[in-house]
Amino acid sequence: MLAEYQVTSSEKKFIGLHMIFAVIALAIGSLFGPLQAFEHAGWDIYPYLQPLFQSYYQGLTLHGVLNALVWTTFFITGFLTLTTTFGLKRALRYPILNQIGFWLMVVGLVMAAIPTLLNQATVLYTFYPPMKAPWAFYLGLTLVVVGSWVEGWGMYFTYYAWRKDNPGVRTPMMTFGGLITMVMWQIATLGIAAEILTMLLPWTLGLLPGADPQLARTYFWFTGHPLVYFWLLPAYVSWYAMLPKQAGGKLFSDSLARFSFWLFLVLSVPLGFHHQYVDPGVPPAWKFIHAVLTYSVFVPSMLTAFTVIASLEYAGRQRGGKGLFGWILALPWKDPSVAAQLLAGILFLFGGIGGITNASYNVNLVIHNTAWVPGHLHLTVGSAVTLTFMGILYWLVPYLTGKKLWQPKAALIQVWLWFVGMAIFSNAMHVVGLLGAPRRTPLGLAPYIPSEWSGHLLRVGIGGAILFVSVYLFVVVVAVTALSKKKAEASEQVQVPVAEALRDPQLTPNWLDRWAPWMVGTIVLIVLAYGPQLVDQIANMALTSPGFRVW
Repeated sequence: MLAEYQVTSSEKKFIGLHMIFAVIALAIGSLFGPLQAFEHAGWDIYPYLQPLFQSYYQGLTLHGVLNALVWTTFFITGFLTLTTTFGLKRALRYPILNQIGFWLMVVGLVMAAIPTLLNQATVLYTFYPPMKAPWAFYLGLTLVVVGSWVEGWGMYFTYYAWRKDNPGVRTPMMTFGGLITMVMWQIATLGIAAEILTMLLPWTLGLLPGADPQLARTYFWFTGHPLVYFWLLPAYVSWYAMLPKQAGGKLFSDSLARFSFWLFLVLSVPLGFHHQYVDPGVPPAWKFIHAVLTYSVFVPSMLTAFTVIASLEYAGRQRGGKGLFGWILALPWKDPSVAAQLLAGILFLFGGIGGITNASYNVNLVIHNTAWVPGHLHLTVGSAVTLTFMGILYWLVPYLTGKKLWQPKAALIQVWLWFVGMAIFSNAMHVVGLLGAPRRTPLGLAPYIPSEWSGHLLRVGIGGAILFVSVYLFVVVVAVTALSKKKAEASEQVQVPVAEALRDPQLTPNWLDRWAPWMVGTIVLIVLAYGPQLVDQIANMALTSPGFRVW
């Protein structure tokens, strides 16, 4: 049985290192999110933190970089290392390769963090030129991305060795989803790599006279929206391949799960122009094409919703749930890991609805660059992703350390606090955005604000305060668990949850386990959706914008 397999102790430590850096990044970055919420509510604490942190925008940069980029990338590479080794029942083929990748990420993190902490790189996590950061910031981000690539290569070599030994055997679902996530990430990050290596880094080193903001934005959003799926797909790996087991059931459809992952691979990248609806340098026809492609991602999203909910309904009915909705109450809501993922899915339902609004050209013009956008983002990376990752860590930390989870009731309280805090915060941000409140703006410093904003901004602060308590309760629970000196009894040892499928995966069609046609389709669609515009923008590139420091 798969569930009897244990990764090696050295690999557990290696995965654990990823989680240490991830949780530290979350702990530091999460200080600044509530501070921004407090500022919106009129409780500005930033002046009391000087000279440690100079401004609202430095905090906003730290929050975005540490929470959206560092916390997620370190967690995901560590988690996918587990899904590769545990799923394939074999050690990493070249562990030194993965270790090199990890330490490249660490070096890059330090390089990017130093100028950010010194208020030399307050360019936000999108780092749009002509705002200009020191070269170390851009090189550091490059090393973090390259390090994640190298770790991915280690996973590919491991899978290749397994495939040679197991011809015709279906790839285990957790490994399958993890590998697609990493392939999609490596394709998507070609955009940000081109931006940094061909423009931003030479620009900051004085090798180029200026930057082209339009081309830079196009490069960034080539990566920027697929980044959302780099965050989400590991959560889907858990929802498909682990959560049904935790809930006491089975995966409803192995075939639908695989098909949805392939569609995410094909459709995730060629839709970045829907972030550039107001950019005059992108022709309307291309915005329309990317709008249609953005709507197409709704298909695998609905397949995921159907399959995961069906799996959970099966689990609930296996646990005695009766009637139309009785199975929902029968799920193990007292398990903090399960509750975290269930509540993450509920919040993400509303995030997905908001995503349809963002994708619509006409409606997007109403909410573009308003507080609606971070409200939506916090339902995706802040809820579907982060709350799911928290739930995973509630079993992963005990598994890696051999300890019992400290205070499961406190963990359950933390999960519900996050759900309530995010519901209040995000709803208020959506509403105040519809009322015209701008994003990336310290509203508390405005000479006046419309009276109809006031109550909603107060709710932003209240939601932020609840999230502040929740995130640090989470940090305490996982830290005390990891640092505990008492090992769990043999009967209490946590195992990796592996969901069996209702139908033998070997009966899944072979075309759902073949890489070549899907990779070709992915590359062709990207070339068709981006090629002509990139050729045109590069041919007409104007490196004329000087760098600005606006902080």
